[in-house]
Amino acid sequence: MPLDRFDWALVRSFVAVLDAGSLTGAARALGAQQPTLSRHIAELEAQLGAPLFERTGRGVTPTAVALAIADAARQMEAGAHGLARAVSGLEQATRGKVRITTSQVAAAWLLPPVLAALQDEEPAIQVELVASNALSNLLRREADIAVRMVRPTQGALVARRIAEIGVGAYAHERYLAAAGVPRQPADLLRHRLVGFDLDDTIVRGFARLGVPIVREQFALRTDDHIAYGELVDAGAGIGFMAHYVAARRPGLRRLLPQARIAPLPCWLAVHREIRSSRVVRRVYDFLAQGIAQRLAGFGD
Repeated sequence: MPLDRFDWALVRSFVAVLDAGSLTGAARALGAQQPTLSRHIAELEAQLGAPLFERTGRGVTPTAVALAIADAARQMEAGAHGLARAVSGLEQATRGKVRITTSQVAAAWLLPPVLAALQDEEPAIQVELVASNALSNLLRREADIAVRMVRPTQGALVARRIAEIGVGAYAHERYLAAAGVPRQPADLLRHRLVGFDLDDTIVRGFARLGVPIVREQFALRTDDHIAYGELVDAGAGIGFMAHYVAARRPGLRRLLPQARIAPLPCWLAVHREIRSSRVVRRVYDFLAQGIAQRLAGFGD
């Protein structure tokens, strides 16, 4: 396809559908009509001579071709945003305060390098980071932007799925040296497990692996995710955590990589009434790109 016929509008729509996982979600994120996005995808597929998405009952699934061009498309998107900022003078004019809320784990292990890079590029923006697992911060105006692993459903909020967070089973090498290494999911039931208390996420994960388990089979239980990671790192037993968290603990070893655990979605949300704020939009876009790049470095 000749470069002089490459239409940026088609690429913008492609990236939006890829991020949202559906034409409806992409249309909502861009403030566009679904038929327009569908037409853009069809035009881009025609130009490339290959399908980009497979339609499913719940949305769309990217094809191998879509995944192969995703990084280049995102680079074009980043370049377009950079050009727009340069033309409008946003990089010189952006200043103010933005309050960001996210979970305790993400505040401690995911966002710091992203926010440090933001400060390097935008020293006039002050950032307040709120470590909280509550989902209501944006509605009560206690924060401007939220980074969440659960999609906000309140109508007053605008949410964008920006990445996936890989999760795995981990244990400290000291524990494995004493208890042995599980070779298949069913082997986990013969080990000391660290689980959540009231949160049933891990119980449901075991069910998806075909290994029924009840809360009482966890030798240690806590809903504090910081304490949870410390327990596993101390050799208390086998636990389940995001790869980016485990990477900070050199003594941990990943277990059963063949039993793939469904990744967690990472959502970026903002209140509709402040999404037009120039400084909030700048931070929002920076977080979307920075978090996605950081999580991509940890695989699945």
